[in-house]
Order: sequence, then structure tokens, then C-alpha cells
Amino acid sequence: MARDTVMKKPKDTRGTLRRMLGYLGPWKYLILGVVLLSLVSNMLNLWGPGLAGSAIREAAVGAGKVNFEAVGRYARLMLLCYAGSALLGFMISLIMTVISKRMARRMRQDVFGKLMRLPVGYFDRHQAGDIISRVSYDIDVISTSMATDVVQIFSSAVTVVGSLVMMISISLPLSAVTLVTVPVSIAYTVHMRKKTQPRYARRSKSYGKMNGFVEEMLSGQKTILAYAYENRVDEKFGDINREAADAFYDAEYYGVSMGPTMGFINNLGLSLVGLLGGIFYMRGIIDLGRISSFVLYSRKFAGPINAIAEIFNELFSALAAAERVFSLLDEKEEGKDAENARILENIRGDVRMEHVSFGYEAGKIILHDLSLDAPAGKLIAIVGPTGAGKTTIINLLMRFYDPQKGSIFIDGTEIRTATRRSVRGAYAMVLQDTWVFKGTIFENIAYGRENATIEEVVAAAKAARIHPFIMRLPQGYDTLIQEDGGNISKGQKQLLTIARAMLYDAPMLILDEATSNVDTATEREIQKAMRELMKNRTCFVIAHRLSTIEHADRILVLRDGDVAEQGTHRELMDRKGFYYQLYAAQFE
Repeated sequence: MARDTVMKKPKDTRGTLRRMLGYLGPWKYLILGVVLLSLVSNMLNLWGPGLAGSAIREAAVGAGKVNFEAVGRYARLMLLCYAGSALLGFMISLIMTVISKRMARRMRQDVFGKLMRLPVGYFDRHQAGDIISRVSYDIDVISTSMATDVVQIFSSAVTVVGSLVMMISISLPLSAVTLVTVPVSIAYTVHMRKKTQPRYARRSKSYGKMNGFVEEMLSGQKTILAYAYENRVDEKFGDINREAADAFYDAEYYGVSMGPTMGFINNLGLSLVGLLGGIFYMRGIIDLGRISSFVLYSRKFAGPINAIAEIFNELFSALAAAERVFSLLDEKEEGKDAENARILENIRGDVRMEHVSFGYEAGKIILHDLSLDAPAGKLIAIVGPTGAGKTTIINLLMRFYDPQKGSIFIDGTEIRTATRRSVRGAYAMVLQDTWVFKGTIFENIAYGRENATIEEVVAAAKAARIHPFIMRLPQGYDTLIQEDGGNISKGQKQLLTIARAMLYDAPMLILDEATSNVDTATEREIQKAMRELMKNRTCFVIAHRLSTIEHADRILVLRDGDVAEQGTHRELMDRKGFYYQLYAAQFE
């Protein structure tokens, strides 16, 4: 197919498999016990055909000579063997299900812990839905495979070897006929591995893409409806869904063909055994009981080979999923703190940026030789057109990224020589994109402050002008907020995040369009509360409505990554430069 040309080969199949098996390490003794149970179960299964052959031999001696007692004894032994094997199989399945659940939990914990250590840039480059797909779907595929395939491969190997030994003990010529099909089966399996594994990788990737698109569209549902864009989104999802379905079909087409093909190969060998066995019986070389035992053993020999083909099919799918999970686990984490990095304490809030240059991608510089001096306790407003670099400055102050050139200081300490935790803990943040989680209003406001009392939370809510709204709710501060704040308005979510910042006792504040989702009257009230909150704190405010930052101690005007102007509102207006043009444009 033409699609084959775009599929990537697995990077390191052996290494991926080794890492998958490594996740079973904590339960190695339990797995060893499962292997022993599996060995006993298979030995009981292998005893059955021999007993069946003995029973047939006793029954085939001729009329009036049948030893019914012996036949009954062999039948009872067969029943005990197969019942015991089934009981052990049930125990094995139960134990491996428990191991699978624990393995999946451990792997998800590792992946989620890794996500907490990754830099912000990783989440800027990857869709949330794709990440969720790796945490859920891919790990489910891996754990399901590990729960059954590891023991099944061992069990099948024991059955194949045991059956082969028993077949050779019965008849070497018949065994040679059976073994003719083994090289063909192995060659076919190797060939199919090369075909299927890249297709399973493509299937996992396409599912991640589909999940990412669905997550993105659900978060923007109101916008889609407002712009009457439903049909276009539906068509686009149809294309992505079709691609995922094609990837699934493409993988399963080759996957499901393995079992029937292996069955045909093994049935061909069984037919040859039947033909040659009949000839041997007619010539008196072998009796009917031994032929019956041999046929049963040959079926047991062929069955696991078919099963192994199916197992490898599942294993290839798991390997493709594991490569996606391990690629996330192998992502470069946020850099470690410098050796002997100091913890910032007793912060005054004196911030300075010297000749800072930065770009998110190599060769694409956004900020050019930017310098800024923010004395402790001062309000610094950052303004400029979209894409000028305002949010980038905040990312650098918080050490979400480090500049390629230049330095940033807090109270004279270069922030790369301080711990990230203490740098970020020096700021309270209120962003334009509000974030609340499923929990009570009290828990959302107290998010950044451990052991906060109800009195402190209420005081912060009053300062943020949201206390009256909270008290109108049926359960007040114990009211449960739905996921992503679905049961409250955007403005109310923003007020909650403002209350959270007010409660967080930080010497510096970052406000990124912090009042963009509230009405003008509420904004004036919040501005009063903000001014009270800003006292004796260094504050960085990103604002588009320039009327809200007229009282700032210094206004930094950005244009194409450069500082076009800086000064007070009055100074910048008197210059009649770029800031004057921006201000005038808002009141035309």
C-alpha cells in the first residue's frame, strides 16, 4: 500500500521489550510462582492425550475383550488432569490480572510524575489529547499484553516442547512430518512482524491525534456554536476519524490474518500426519491407541504455535504503544537546579533584567537585548501589540524558560543560581486563562496556601469582591465546582483566581489581563482591591486596556521584541510616541 512509505520503523524493539518486562520486576517472585503453576498445568494437559490413547487401546482389543475397568480408570484420570489444569489456569489468570492492574498503576504514576517534571515547552508542543491517550489507551494496551502474553509464551513453549517429546517417543517418522511445517511457521511470523509493528505504531499515533482533536473541540464548543462551525468541525473530525479507522483496519488486517494462516499451515501438517499414520496402521507399524495419542499431541503441538502467532500480534501492538509511552518518559526534563543553588528567602522584590535575548525556537529570537529595572514595591506595566513579547517576559521571570543571552536578577541574585521552586514561589499569578479544578470553592481559593483557615479564605474572597456571590450559593464555601468550572461564569472563575492570589503570601505579583472577564463596574472594585494588595509588593501587569495602568510606576512598551519606550503614563503621553498612538487608538 502507498501508506507504507510514511510509516516509521520501530526504533529499538529489544530495548522497548526489555523496559516493558522491567515493569514486572517488583512482582518477579509472584510471576515465578505463576510460571511454576503454568508448568504443572501444562504437564497435566500433556498427560491427557497419553491417557486417551491408553483408553482407546484398551477399548480396541475386540468385542468381549474390553477392560471396562481400565477404560473407566483412564477416563477418570483424564477428567482429573483436565479439571486440575483448568483450575490452575483460572488461578494463573487471576494472579496475572492483579499484576496487570498494579503494573498499569505504576506505569501511569511514572508517566504522570514525569509530566510534572517536564518543562512548559513540552506542553506547548504537544496536544493535551495526545498526552492523555498515552496515559490511558497506550498503557492499557501494554498492561493487557503483559498480563497475558508473558505467561502465555512460556506456557505455549512448554506445551510445544512437551508435545514434541511425546510425539518423538511415539513415532519418529510421524514427528518428522509434523516438524516440516515449523520452519514455514517461523518464517511467516518473522515476515508478519515486519509488516504489523509499524502499522500498530501508526494506529496508536492516529488515536492520539484523534483524542487531541476531540479534547480541543470540546473545550471550544461554545465558540464552534457561536460561529456556526459545526459542519466544518464534523467534516474535519470525519477525516481524522477515517484516518484512525484506516490505521486500525490496516493493522488488524495483517494481525487477524496471522491466526488463520498459521492454522492452515498446521492443519496441512496434521493432514500429512493423518495420511502417513493411516498407512503405518494398515501395515501394522503402529496401533490405533498410539495414533490417537499422536494426533492429540500433534494438535497440542500446533495449537500453541497458532497461539504464539496471536500473542506476537498483541505484543507488536503493545510494543508500538510502549514506544509512545517510553518516548514521553525519555523526554528531557526541566533542567536541574545549579549546584549549590540557593533558596531565595526574605525577598524584597527588586527585579532586574540585563540585555536579555530569547526565542522559543533556535534562530527565531523574540526578545532582543531587553533590559528592565523593577525596584521593590513598584508597579511595572507591560504593554504592546499582540506578539510583541509580553507573555514571554513573564515566562522568563518565572523561569519557565531561561534566556539564551543576558541575565535576570531578584534582589541581586541571578535566578539561574537560585532554585526554581523558590523563584516561582516568589510570585503570585493571576492569568487571563483562568484555571479552577473540581473541588470546593474553599479548596480552589486555598490552593496555594496550605493550612489556610476559613477566616483567611473569606477575607481574600471579600477583597476580590466575590464573597457576596459565594454566600448566595446553597453551600457557600463548600459548594463543589465542576470540572473546569463549568457551573460558574468566566468572570466568577477569574474572581476566584484573584482571591487565590490574594491569599497567597508572595512578595511579587504577576497579573496577565487579570480583569479581562469581568464587567467595568466590577473591574473598578477589583482595581481598588488590587491596589491595596500591591502595596509593598513588586507587581508586573500585562494590560491591553491602557486605562487600567495609568497609575503604574513604570510602563514598558514592547514592539517586535524590543523596548520601544518606557516611563510613566504622563511621560509617555507627552512624548507622543508609540504608547501615545496605542492609547489614542483605544479612545478613537
